[in-house]
Amino acid sequence: MDELTEKSTELIKSLASFDTPTISNAIEKLQIRDRAAGFTSNELICQFPQLKSMVGYAVTATADSTTPGDKRPPQLEQLVKILENAPRPVVLVIKHNGLDRNRCCLVGDMFTSALTNLGCIGIVTDANARDRTGITEKTPDFHLFSTGWVASHGYPTYINFNTTVTICGLTISPGDLLHGDHSGLVKIPNQYACLLPEKAQLVQDEEREYFNFLQNSFSIEGLKTRLRPDKP
Repeated sequence: MDELTEKSTELIKSLASFDTPTISNAIEKLQIRDRAAGFTSNELICQFPQLKSMVGYAVTATADSTTPGDKRPPQLEQLVKILENAPRPVVLVIKHNGLDRNRCCLVGDMFTSALTNLGCIGIVTDANARDRTGITEKTPDFHLFSTGWVASHGYPTYINFNTTVTICGLTISPGDLLHGDHSGLVKIPNQYACLLPEKAQLVQDEEREYFNFLQNSFSIEGLKTRLRPDKP
């Protein structure tokens, strides 16, 4: 492992030690984007909330499984090639592009098992998955963010790769750094990622002081000071 890869691995590990709301608050401290941007809506659900935070680099694609009698090639070989050469850890981001997103299924236990061997730690999709029990048993550490579950897979077909997509309100480009847990998913600006562990620790320290104040030294004036909306 070269020095650059080692530093990247250490950074990913450090970011993963914080929950996603803390990382979101840390990004706010850098004042690099609007507070109303950079995260998914409540339509995207963390399907395995018992897992620790997911942190990885996006590989993006568009796909469909709902076109009746679809004869298009699935393009799985191309996906495998892209994943083999992608920065790790990988988060596969799949945007539905077809007839019926509510019935589209792009994830199952056979797929997550294969992806695990390709350095992929999770999937983010605005479509659905199936085989909940199988995924849990066969790939217990695999992260899944989707809009729901269905029973059948239809005709899974990949359409485009390495293209910018929007998943539940969040625009994601190839190589974007994603952080997600049971609260949702945020995009970390790559160029500022190295600053976030320190800022996240500061967020935790401030919250610890706040709860200590509430429990041990509460006052109305002190509360007003701490709840200022313009507090950095």
